[in-house]
Amino acid sequence: MVRNSGRGLCGGIVSLLLLSLAVGGCANTARNVTSAADFLYSTREEITVPGTPVMNLPLSVGIAFVPGNSGFAPSRMPVFVARAVGRSRGSMITEKQKVELMQFVADRFNKYPFVRDIAIIPSDYLKPRGGFDNIDQIRAMYGVDVIVLISYDQTQFSDQGALSLANLTIIGAYVVPGEKNETETILDAVVLDIGSRKMLFRASGTSQVKGVATLVNQSQELRADSEQGFRKAANSMIENLELHLAAFREKIKERPAEYSVIRPEGYTGERK
Repeated sequence: MVRNSGRGLCGGIVSLLLLSLAVGGCANTARNVTSAADFLYSTREEITVPGTPVMNLPLSVGIAFVPGNSGFAPSRMPVFVARAVGRSRGSMITEKQKVELMQFVADRFNKYPFVRDIAIIPSDYLKPRGGFDNIDQIRAMYGVDVIVLISYDQTQFSDQGALSLANLTIIGAYVVPGEKNETETILDAVVLDIGSRKMLFRASGTSQVKGVATLVNQSQELRADSEQGFRKAANSMIENLELHLAAFREKIKERPAEYSVIRPEGYTGERK
């Protein structure tokens, strides 16, 4: 009986080790990307050479998120398997989050006297690969002179290692965190003069969020990490936007031939 028990114990240990090898290397990846370049220049047609921006102060500014394709949701399978079986949840960022982030940008830039008003453009008004024709439609609808196009690249990694296996087999998934999560986010803002189709300047912000989660709350934790990643990246992007804006204002002064700035009679540059 003792001998059989030993064999059973050895067999159990071997099975556990084999299961550890099978599970320990299980890593899942989900990525969602949008691109301002793909949105503006979606065809192979010759790209129009930008003209000279004519900026009538104060400016009306629009802010919009670049549309993109659906991403693949984090799951208990590698991303290539998720793609094969069609596991998709769409964008990692909701429309409510987009509006909140755009409002955050608007609040920071509305303080400048050369900005008359700021319009937050709903995602429904931008079409995938809509290009400059789509931007012209936005201009006609909202009367904006300049548009800030925000794109993003967010990747989430989740890795199930030996710790989570121990949680499952000995302690239980509810007790000790066992999933290692990492969320990397990039937000990029392109400031475009619509009339001349010239990019005035751009800035980006990045963030990295690390965490752990039990198997039963992994999806919830990943969603929370995604939201936190976007907020932190937005803060970074805003700071860089203001730095690039200051540099752009100096650039206008140094290169008057490249930018035409029109100040109406009585315009003092001070907000009333």
